[in-house]
Amino acid sequence: MRKVVIAGNWKMFKTQAEAKAFIADFLPQIADVANDANKQVVLCVPYTDLAILTQAIANSGLPNLSIGAQNVHWEESGAFTGEISAAMLTEIGIKYVVIGHSERRQYFGETDQTVNARLKAAQKHGITPILCVGESKQQRDANQIEAVIFEQLKLDLEGIDQQNLIIAYEPIWAIGTGDTCETAEANRVIGLIRQQLSNPNVPIQYGGSVKPNLIDEIMAQPEIDGVLVGGASLDPAGFARIVNYQTA
Repeated sequence: MRKVVIAGNWKMFKTQAEAKAFIADFLPQIADVANDANKQVVLCVPYTDLAILTQAIANSGLPNLSIGAQNVHWEESGAFTGEISAAMLTEIGIKYVVIGHSERRQYFGETDQTVNARLKAAQKHGITPILCVGESKQQRDANQIEAVIFEQLKLDLEGIDQQNLIIAYEPIWAIGTGDTCETAEANRVIGLIRQQLSNPNVPIQYGGSVKPNLIDEIMAQPEIDGVLVGGASLDPAGFARIVNYQTA
């Protein structure tokens, strides 16, 4: 059975004080997660929040709740000002990291080659990467969805262990726009992504303006194994509703 992974990406939001307040409110609302061995919840937060949140959940009684980072460098160490290595993340108990998010690709020069290098660095240190792939509005309108995503997968996954991997399908045009990909279409594309993998049990998430009122419909789709949530993960009640989704 494929694991369900519900991940929140805080992006550049929440100070340490705000993160502590969030977790204090959030934890009581997701108590049932501890009893669901097939569900993993991950909060991918800014670097300054990583250590305090790892400590905050250590005694939560929720073994299925983890803290993740939003990026990792491909080198072990070196003159890379502003970067963080995989060893630095594992030292404070980080088990997950988002790699290749469209915002990193758009604003910070991320390429499929650097994505691949980051994936390898994370896996070398036992960190499970959440690889983001997806098409732009222009590419979708030009009927290039499959071509774009398949090329990303080909380059990003070269030499990558698919036994320690999560993929997030994030149509770029739906991220932070309020536009959500139709659930049937998201399910279709995720099914196509799965066909490109050597391990069909890789959890594949949907990401792109995921909201609490849409989560039940999204998670009812057979190919979708979870969600990568942006803005809606900043509200403890809203994100708890997403974590506690209901399906028939």
